[in-house]
Amino acid sequence: MRGGRARLFNIPPALRYPKYRAYWIGAMASVAGYQTLIFGQGWLTFELTGSPLYLGYIGLASATSSIALNLFGGVFADKLDKRRLIVITQLITASLIFLLAVITLLEVVQVWHIILIAFVAGGVGAFDQPAQQALYPHLIERKAIVSAVALDSAVWQGMRIVAPAAAGFVISLAGTATAFFLASAGFVTMASVMLLLKVPRIESASGGNPIQDMIEGLKFIGGSAVFSFLIGMTFFNSFFGMAYMMMMPAFAVDVLKVGADSQGLLMGMSGIGSLAITMVMSSMSGSGNRGPLIVGGSAAFGLSIAAFALTSLYIGSVPLALALMLVVGVSSSTYMISIRSSLQLLTPDSMRGRLMGFFGMTWSIMPLGAFQVGALAEFVGVPVAVAIGGGLVTLFAFGPALMNRQVKNLGVILQEREERVAVL
Repeated sequence: MRGGRARLFNIPPALRYPKYRAYWIGAMASVAGYQTLIFGQGWLTFELTGSPLYLGYIGLASATSSIALNLFGGVFADKLDKRRLIVITQLITASLIFLLAVITLLEVVQVWHIILIAFVAGGVGAFDQPAQQALYPHLIERKAIVSAVALDSAVWQGMRIVAPAAAGFVISLAGTATAFFLASAGFVTMASVMLLLKVPRIESASGGNPIQDMIEGLKFIGGSAVFSFLIGMTFFNSFFGMAYMMMMPAFAVDVLKVGADSQGLLMGMSGIGSLAITMVMSSMSGSGNRGPLIVGGSAAFGLSIAAFALTSLYIGSVPLALALMLVVGVSSSTYMISIRSSLQLLTPDSMRGRLMGFFGMTWSIMPLGAFQVGALAEFVGVPVAVAIGGGLVTLFAFGPALMNRQVKNLGVILQEREERVAVL
């Protein structure tokens, strides 16, 4: 027992590498900026329109450009200097957010401005995220990859605690424009860190033109039942489950009758749950239990989303909503960390950018899922629409696990493949 506690308080293995430490600090600033941007966009859009459908339009704008370019982003991450690509994309995104901050401050912002900037920023992110996911495994030794994945997740989950809550208070005290200025500064910080970071030489992928490289990556994914299942589950969960995040302004204002600061606390509570389980999982080793963690975590995520939506509608208790958001965060990170660490360990370096580009589409499709929830909410209301998505996530998690033998034995398959790769 004492040894287990000691492991939790040890310095995570990946943070013992100076280059990864620098990257991790920069990533914290960038992700804080992104979370602040998402919060501010949603709040400003709902303030201007009062319509959950327009929240869906913002998601649709970001998703369409990102989905269209994610595969190309993965190809370029394999071919180009990853560090320079990250610097460029971070600075472009910072400029877009700065523009949004200025027009908001001048009180000339209209909803179409928000939609357009979300569209362009989504396209830029399609090149940024594959480059980041393909870069950081080269900043550490292979034995620290699982730790690095957990820490990368901890950045996202930790910022889901701090950034939305902080953004809510900043908007309440100083206005939405101030929140956007702070978001822009986060991306500039990441770009500055990457400019100073000395990255080891990484061999670029050989091959033909980008289209041929993209087809090669798709064949690699399609030829593996394990990769197809892992990415397929993430797609499904992002589309039907994570859409609740874009609907939070409607939950806060129309369902629970609270303001921007309480909305930030709701989203922050989900981040607390995610961060807590992330730190626990960072001390775990081995692959034998990843199959149950992936399937069980995904199913619990869907159930907790549905419970949050329906209890908010019929009970209207903010403390209960906060408690359920904690469960949402725990279950979400349980399956996502298991999936991401498996993908990073099993993917060849020459294919990492393309696979992560395709994997990035699972996050890009999340705003698109918000659009379908927003459209459905026009007929059945936001809580029921979100609950339906949560139920579908649970059904998808159990379906493959019951019918597919490889999914049942996923932990064993992952362990065998990791051992084979380690030998090579």
